[in-house]
Amino acid sequence: MAATQNNMLLFIVLSPLLGFLLSGLGRNILSNKLSGMISSAMVLISFLLSTFLLFTFPDEGSVGYKLFTWIGFSDFNISFGLFADHLSMIMLMIVTGIGFLIHLYSIGYMKGDEGFNRFFAYLNLFVFFMLILVTGSNYLVMFIGWEGVGLSSYLLIGFWFKDHANNNAAKKAFVINRIGDLGFLFAMFLMFFQFKSLDFSVVFPQAAQMTSGNNTLFWISLLLLIGATGKSAQIPLYTWLPDAMAGPTPVSALIHAATMVTAGVYLICRSSILFVLSPDVMNIVAIVGLSTALLAGLIAVFQYDIKKVLAYSTVSQLGYMFAALGAGAFSGAMFHLVTHAFFKALLFLTAGVVIHALHGEQDIRKMGGLGSKLKFAKWMFLIGTLAISGIPPFSGFFSKDEILASLYAQSPVFWAMGVAGAFLTAFYMFRLYFVVFERSYRGKPEIVNHLHHSSLNMNLPLIVLALLSVAGGLLNLPEIMNAGSFMHDYLSPVFSRSFPHLIQHEYVFTTELILMVISVGIVLISSAFAWMRFAKREVDFEAKTPVIFRLFEARFWVDEIYNALIVKPVLAMSDLLYRIVEVRLINGTVNGIGTMVVRLGGVLRKLQNGYIEFYIFLMIIGIIALLFAHLI
Repeated sequence: MAATQNNMLLFIVLSPLLGFLLSGLGRNILSNKLSGMISSAMVLISFLLSTFLLFTFPDEGSVGYKLFTWIGFSDFNISFGLFADHLSMIMLMIVTGIGFLIHLYSIGYMKGDEGFNRFFAYLNLFVFFMLILVTGSNYLVMFIGWEGVGLSSYLLIGFWFKDHANNNAAKKAFVINRIGDLGFLFAMFLMFFQFKSLDFSVVFPQAAQMTSGNNTLFWISLLLLIGATGKSAQIPLYTWLPDAMAGPTPVSALIHAATMVTAGVYLICRSSILFVLSPDVMNIVAIVGLSTALLAGLIAVFQYDIKKVLAYSTVSQLGYMFAALGAGAFSGAMFHLVTHAFFKALLFLTAGVVIHALHGEQDIRKMGGLGSKLKFAKWMFLIGTLAISGIPPFSGFFSKDEILASLYAQSPVFWAMGVAGAFLTAFYMFRLYFVVFERSYRGKPEIVNHLHHSSLNMNLPLIVLALLSVAGGLLNLPEIMNAGSFMHDYLSPVFSRSFPHLIQHEYVFTTELILMVISVGIVLISSAFAWMRFAKREVDFEAKTPVIFRLFEARFWVDEIYNALIVKPVLAMSDLLYRIVEVRLINGTVNGIGTMVVRLGGVLRKLQNGYIEFYIFLMIIGIIALLFAHLI
């Protein structure tokens, strides 16, 4: 059975790669329909194999597949191998399950696009690298997947490359992610010097024997955090994700909501023992997460692009996951990662239905009253809104409640910041729902009178995601319900190495119940405010925004500040170095040497005049010179 599971893990990873090769190499041969079916089928195979592996997985332990020895010298050895434990299994189910639904949806959404086959090839390539990331047996193999999803993201964000703005968004995502990746790379160098290995099976047992607060572990954890911050769009490296909405909506749902942006959360969970033994870094993780959640929430309230609102919502929800990690609630962070994948994929895909119906319109100020025209989309978006807002009994309530409880146990101040973030989440999501689907239509009449209605393969994934958004909370019910915490129990073998070093908080029934009631009350109040402001009466979007709110509408001018302090100086320095070092120094030196050789050759060429008498004369001069040299 073990051998079968190992081989199955290999097939799970390679199946999307095969889909990429077939769709990519055959993009000019295969029909769009066949290419979409092949690509979707390859991800479906991975999902079915992952499901079988999930139900046959050993209660404790892992499965693995060593492909070959990659790097070996002296006592240092790195194998290119695959590895899966309970943490990897959750990620495998999310990547392949949500990935298949989005592939299916994309067949209808991308219909008629000239780059249809290329799009599906890129999607398969992304899934392949994401599977490498979550199944790598060591940090270096994980880093290959880490860089691979960055490359795939670049290709998908800039998919419509004829628009220069899309290319800029892709380059921005690529460059900012490289900043975080540099932190990851330095962390691996420190691991090598400390542990003489990058394998999980070597690093983690050695780290567990070290004392809390160890200086080397502090720097390793901090550098890993920088890597996670880049990939999961946390302060200060979050600005790439909203701009990444330039890609097709299925890309936003797959990469920037359910999978790639959660890679940072997975990295910290995988390295939990390193972070637990670095309490200062844990506090930094919590502070970064909560600050990001609040900042992104404030910005989302004042955005008018439907995808930008959801993008900043993603940044905010990732902040919640980081806050949970900083509080030591690793299983709670993974629980919210799972529920977030359900309802955020649902929201993005439903937004795609709206955009598709309105012939590409994304400005919510030109929408309104669509609930009567797009009834199915209205109900799907409402379910996603209820889930992300944390209203019981939807999935987001249970995962967010667990995070808030862990934050309260860590610090009441952290809990208050988390509740404030929950208030903002409910407000901007219900604002978005009411502005898009309620009141009257504000756009061009010819558009609303000729809506593009979604096909079955677009609607079916929404139904599945809606059901998961409703019932996903059953995966980890609160302790006060005394109904069992499946997610916590399932992940306990993974995080057991961290438990002896982690401060465990005892939850009091009354305290947890009060915290739950307060958070739900805050969310309901926020929802009521949104209803009174955006649903009870028409909103005048032409009215001048109060000065105090322009800061939020302008996204705190973070992009402008980065542009002034970093981008422009770097470009100016690059231009200066080009003109002085490249053109004058390097090119000048190379061209000068070439010119000198040519001129010297021109002088020496005159000595070769073809006269024998002149050659004899030179020989005599040479002989005389040698005699003088010998005498001297």
